[in-house]
Amino acid sequence: MKLVVCSDPLSRWWRAQFSLRAVVPVVWRWIWLAVVALSLGAAMWTPVEAATSDDWRDAGAPATEEERRAMGEALQRASDAAIGVLVRVVDGSTSAETLGAVRKGTGVVIGEDGVVLTIGYLILEAEQIDLVLDDGRIVPARPLAYDVATGFGLVQSLVPLPLRPVPLGDSAAIGPDETLMFVSGGRGGAVSPAKLMARGQFAGYWEYLIEGALFTSPPRPDHSGAGLYNRRGELVGIGSLVLSDARASLRQPGAWLRSDGAGDVAPGGRMPGNLFVPINLFKPIVDELRQRGRSHASERAWLGLSCAESDGRLTVLRISRDSPAERAGVRPGDRILRIDGAGVDDLPGFYRHIWQGGDVERDVQIEVNRSGEVLRLVLHTVDRQMTLKRATGI
Repeated sequence: MKLVVCSDPLSRWWRAQFSLRAVVPVVWRWIWLAVVALSLGAAMWTPVEAATSDDWRDAGAPATEEERRAMGEALQRASDAAIGVLVRVVDGSTSAETLGAVRKGTGVVIGEDGVVLTIGYLILEAEQIDLVLDDGRIVPARPLAYDVATGFGLVQSLVPLPLRPVPLGDSAAIGPDETLMFVSGGRGGAVSPAKLMARGQFAGYWEYLIEGALFTSPPRPDHSGAGLYNRRGELVGIGSLVLSDARASLRQPGAWLRSDGAGDVAPGGRMPGNLFVPINLFKPIVDELRQRGRSHASERAWLGLSCAESDGRLTVLRISRDSPAERAGVRPGDRILRIDGAGVDDLPGFYRHIWQGGDVERDVQIEVNRSGEVLRLVLHTVDRQMTLKRATGI
């Protein structure tokens, strides 16, 4: 069973939506999961009571009982498709230093053949992957794809799953007033409402850049691989991060959707939230990921740098072990001034130069300021995928 985080109005909508007349008896056990689940400020419950709350009605909730029943079934299906993902990584994996040797999160069943979509960092350098059903049963699985460019990961169940796949929606079509459903899976899985606060470019410090990222509120800590759904039960995003301030992470202020400032504002004016990778980045590459294990866009140069951007300056935060940056002598605290002679003042520009500047494996020169001394260092870039450890036989 999944818990549900809910607000009173949303709870009322769920209760009205999922009466015994509207839902088959088998589903009744899930109703209480959703009743308390959609409460923006209260407790956590489960996922089937979101169909007649004031929030959803304002967003164009269905008017007839038949429409409400159809929506309820779609949301129930979406909730049921969330599955726990438990991962143990290969011994000696460099990713274990930052992500841990044991990881857990959520995946979403998207294929009749047992293919599960999740966030890629969960399965990075995986030795063993288990899928955890809501009733606690464990299902073995294997990694199918890890896409550096988008951050998505695919997992293949090794036995048939008793779950129906969910349809994929349109992440670009979500409006600022539409109530969304945030679902995590496994024994501790939960459901809650979410609002889209912004949609725009996101640059991660770990050599990562995506367009159309979804910034939602309120925040939840069980975001890794969680599903974000529209009111038709269509998957529109996969959870990636929890942000202490979504405003600061948004690179395009014009993409801020809610001018009313709605959202949970923390002391100091911060607005915490979650970042979801939009499903529209997945749909064009799904066949590539299934067949090749990654998209062509993921075949790109990698330095092994983690950098922070502030006031037009890029500062090195950490260096990945056995990376081109480590071998070239880059150090935490170095301020990056130029790459191949071109000035850099933001992460997107820095990343694009690395990825679009030539072959995947090539020499690049970066100029850094280290405690007042300007140094020129030559790094030989590599394909990130080729540096990752794999389980025996994969």
